[in-house]
Amino acid sequence: MSSYTIKDLEQISGIKAHTIRIWEQRYHFLQPQRTETNIRSYSADELKVILNVSLLNKYGYKISHIDKMTQTDIEEKILGLNQFDAEKERLVNGLIKDMVSLNMHSFEKQLDTYIAQKGIERTITDIIFSFLERVGVLWITNHINPAQEHLASNIIRQKIILGIERLPNILQSSKHIVLFMPEGEYHEVGLLFVHFILKQKGYSIDYLGANVPTVDLKYLTEFKKVDYLYTHITAPIKGFKMAKFLEQLVYINQNIPVVISGQLAQEFKGAVKPNIHLMRTLTETMSFLYEL
Repeated sequence: MSSYTIKDLEQISGIKAHTIRIWEQRYHFLQPQRTETNIRSYSADELKVILNVSLLNKYGYKISHIDKMTQTDIEEKILGLNQFDAEKERLVNGLIKDMVSLNMHSFEKQLDTYIAQKGIERTITDIIFSFLERVGVLWITNHINPAQEHLASNIIRQKIILGIERLPNILQSSKHIVLFMPEGEYHEVGLLFVHFILKQKGYSIDYLGANVPTVDLKYLTEFKKVDYLYTHITAPIKGFKMAKFLEQLVYINQNIPVVISGQLAQEFKGAVKPNIHLMRTLTETMSFLYEL
């Protein structure tokens, strides 16, 4: 059974650990176990509780009032939240709860419902990116069971691939873009979304996918005209060094722009070559894709 630290709850719910401790002291909805060294340990059920409580609190309900509600009352109040942002957050919380419970039937059903209503692009930007951001830090630090990660990410991956396949194959631009992930990176969801947007806009794309050696990229650029190399780096294997990867890119072709998005691009603070472009935010990434 999964267990979570108070820092895990903070990362997923957005509620500060200090606030969670105060809530525990004053109210009754959280009762964590403690290790022999007195460190709090939270179950999957308690994670679901904090997600519900934080959502209601964010949208106007006092903690003292929530503490007196039954589980049925809480669920009814959550379903009654109809502001757009609240609805999105409710769905993201629902996906997280289904993931930790391994209820993948419900997980997929929630995604399918939103896709049917809003389309795959809106589902990715409204829901999936927020979901991945909320749980991404836990994936990187191994605080989510690999089974949970694989089941959730593979369902999301399948939905995006289906969206890509349904797009018409119409070239509207002469620009040729190669999409890849460096050696040791296997989290495809972000790069697949980039593939969806670029195919939708009619670009010529070579999708190389995960775990691509630099030497293979060099070979491709020597035999084909490439206007951009694009990679998305979320959570590569332990030992991956961003600075070393950037050095390796110089070996390919310094005249080809390389665009890098994802968690590691956001966090990197070092210097980069003129042809390297780091997308620090989702807004930057979307602007680049639509203005390319």
